[in-house]
Amino acid sequence: MGADQNFDWNQAAASTLEWWRDAGVDVAIGEAPRNWLLRAAPTATAGPAVTTADAVAAPDMVPDTLAAFAVWRVGSDAPEAAWHGKAIAAQGDAASDIMIVIDMPEREDGETGILLSGAPGRLFDRMLAAIGHSRDSVYLVPLCAARPAAARIAPEIEVRLGEILMHHVALAQPKRVLLMGNAPSRALLGMDFLRARGGLRSLNHSAPNHLADAANSDYEAVATFHPRFLIEQPAKKADAWKDLQMLIGGLQS
Repeated sequence: MGADQNFDWNQAAASTLEWWRDAGVDVAIGEAPRNWLLRAAPTATAGPAVTTADAVAAPDMVPDTLAAFAVWRVGSDAPEAAWHGKAIAAQGDAASDIMIVIDMPEREDGETGILLSGAPGRLFDRMLAAIGHSRDSVYLVPLCAARPAAARIAPEIEVRLGEILMHHVALAQPKRVLLMGNAPSRALLGMDFLRARGGLRSLNHSAPNHLADAANSDYEAVATFHPRFLIEQPAKKADAWKDLQMLIGGLQS
């Protein structure tokens, strides 16, 4: 009778702490009561205070070669560098005509170091195979290199990540970009993917939001469903297939 003598309290505590981190808990609660609505008194600093928004908006020295950018993107100067999640670099063939952008790594990806390594990844592989491609023949890019604790990209950093994605596209020079889900579509096209779906979007590297007319475009984008969404809504796979056909239409195999 009594408690299970084989219970591993260290493992249980570690599991609880991991759950709290994933839930976004970042402040320890003390024994004494505290008024959380009371604004803390400013502390003396050597210079003007920098807010979170200022830090996000501050211009970074982003490398202008693809090789240097790839190192910077998962380094200590990237916007997600201080996050708990492991940063995962873009994968596949950086010289491919097709760049595919997802929002963030899946939960399992931090352990494997491979983007889309879980159930969404298995569906993603089948989608690529259906159009005669594999992970080795496309360039797979996460908008957000590390997974946010709440699995949601905050609006204030999404703007900065969009700027970085545009720079990444300009360095890689793909002919087509497949935007899987809302965050990548907003970053490159300025609209949710459901509104952006249904056709090729002509873009270039100099116009606001990269939008351009077909005659002056540097590349084209297709917005579609993230595999994660298709697992929950399998009836949308027929629409996703149409998007994939648009993606490869006119491109040489």
